[in-house]
Amino acid sequence: MTTRAPVTQDVMTIPRKLPESDKMNLVGLTRDQMRDALIEAGTPEKQAKMRTGQIWQWIYQWGVRDFAEMTNLAKAYRAMLDEKFTIEIPEVVSKQVSTDGTRKYLVRIAGGHEVEVVYIPEDDRGTLCISSQVGCTLTCSFCHTGTQKLVRNLTAGEIVGQIMMARDDLDEWPERGTRKDETRLLSNIVLMGMGEPLYNFENVRDAMKIAMDPEGISLSRRRITLSTSGVVPEIARTAEEIGCLLAISFHATTDEVRDVLVPINKRWNIETLLEALASYPKVSNSERITFEYVMLDGVNDTDADAHRLIEHIKRHKIPAKINLIPFNEWPGSPYKRSSNNRIRAFANIIYQAGYASPIRKTRGDDIMAACGQLKSATERARKSRKQIEAEAGLK
Repeated sequence: MTTRAPVTQDVMTIPRKLPESDKMNLVGLTRDQMRDALIEAGTPEKQAKMRTGQIWQWIYQWGVRDFAEMTNLAKAYRAMLDEKFTIEIPEVVSKQVSTDGTRKYLVRIAGGHEVEVVYIPEDDRGTLCISSQVGCTLTCSFCHTGTQKLVRNLTAGEIVGQIMMARDDLDEWPERGTRKDETRLLSNIVLMGMGEPLYNFENVRDAMKIAMDPEGISLSRRRITLSTSGVVPEIARTAEEIGCLLAISFHATTDEVRDVLVPINKRWNIETLLEALASYPKVSNSERITFEYVMLDGVNDTDADAHRLIEHIKRHKIPAKINLIPFNEWPGSPYKRSSNNRIRAFANIIYQAGYASPIRKTRGDDIMAACGQLKSATERARKSRKQIEAEAGLK
């Protein structure tokens, strides 16, 4: 077995302790990390596993943030916890609700940074789109989020905290001492918000393991989809260490076009990416891999592109579905959305070849919450101020 070197970026990840407090935040700690922290705080080692399980349930199964409410713990022990620990999640700065029910949250994390989180309600599910980085480093030319520079990675607590924040807003924590039934408003997670999840692998992995833990939020791995632009060395790790469903921001069928649309392709080209994808379902026992394909007028939407896409998938025997995404135009975008007729013709070629080819329904575009539009409102405001200052000759 070959040893993979970890894929890293020069990205700052803040420590787990909040800067405004000496207390350690328990949100985002793995079970082992929480156990070690409790022992260090004075919990007898023989009791630490049990105490971890109790606190874990209060935080992740019932959504409790106040140690005083953890009534199956002794009063003195609760006081010790309150003295040394905290339970903190991202703070909601603003919430917008689309005419179609989509909710977009602007949330503040440690250091004053802000990211966006989007909840999309549907008849049979409710999907939360969460972020893994502040900004993004990939600079995909069609993506609005990619125009914001990368600031830092989110911690595991800040990632799982987005799920907890949404459950707060949806009022979806079960009654204490009970379990939530399987009919959930928030039933699915997609890592498709700001950032490239596989450039923040360890924190994403730890957060998703917390989300999947049966004694907590308890989401099935098949209800979690991680979307990557193609960080090839970490794809196998995702299968082995998370095992969730995988989506690929594919968007082009030739290296020449993908190099422009998804610049990471210059490092790991289409053929290299396809080879990695071919082994993913076998390792993780996952379902089909989703190929995300944004439809750009005159760029990647020809019949030839559709046939090439099919050939790529068939040649590598990848169990797949192709999710066609009508491009969501944004101010200053260099691209236009393919016509409805062109999108349907593209989808029909794929369907006739035996692959599912759903056309994604645009959601939340009236609040800039649609795919590729996620971008911090405060960052937009800062840019506007800079532009105003520059125009006034103040720089």
